[in-house]
Amino acid sequence: MNNKIINSIEALLFGAGRPLRLSEIKGLLEIDLGELELSSIKIALNSLEERYQSSSIELKEVASGYRLQVKQEFSNCLSSLWNDKSQKISKSLMETISIIAYKQPVTRGDIEEIRGVNVSTQTVRNLLERDWVKVSGYRDVPGRPALYSTTPNFLNDFNLKKINELPDLPETEEIDEEFKLQAI
Repeated sequence: MNNKIINSIEALLFGAGRPLRLSEIKGLLEIDLGELELSSIKIALNSLEERYQSSSIELKEVASGYRLQVKQEFSNCLSSLWNDKSQKISKSLMETISIIAYKQPVTRGDIEEIRGVNVSTQTVRNLLERDWVKVSGYRDVPGRPALYSTTPNFLNDFNLKKINELPDLPETEEIDEEFKLQAI
C-alpha cells in the first residue's frame, strides 16, 4: 500500500475535526494524488486501524463517516485539559433522548406517557440545539404534534454507526429485580 495515500488519509482525518465519508476522502485525495479506487482507500483505512492498534488513538467509523479519536480508556487523562462550561446532561434529558432513540419517531406526548411526567420545552429545545434530534414529521391527529427522531450527530456523539447498535433494553423482570435490590 502506498504510504502517501495512508499518510494523506491520516492527515485529512486528523485535520478535519469531524467525521469524513469515504466519498469525501476520495474527492479530497484525488485533488493531489489523481484517480483512486475506493478499495485502495479502504485498504489504507485498514492500515491506519492497524497502526493505531497499540496506541491511545483509534480510527472509528460513526454514522457520518470515519474519524480519529482518543480511545475511551484514555479519556480521563484529557478531562483536566478542558474546563467544560457547557450544560451538563440532566437525568431528564438523558431519559428523553433515550426514549426518542429507542421508540422513534415519537411525539412529546408519547415521551410524557412513557416517562410519566411532563417534558419541559427547555429539554426538547436543548436536544434540538445539540442537534441530537430533529422534527421528522407530524402525526396526523388533531393538533398535528411533531414527531422527533435522532440525527447522525447523535450517533456520532455516542460513537454509534447505526441506531441498532444501541444496547438492548433490559427486560421488565430485570428492572423489577434491580428495583427490589435497591429498596433493601
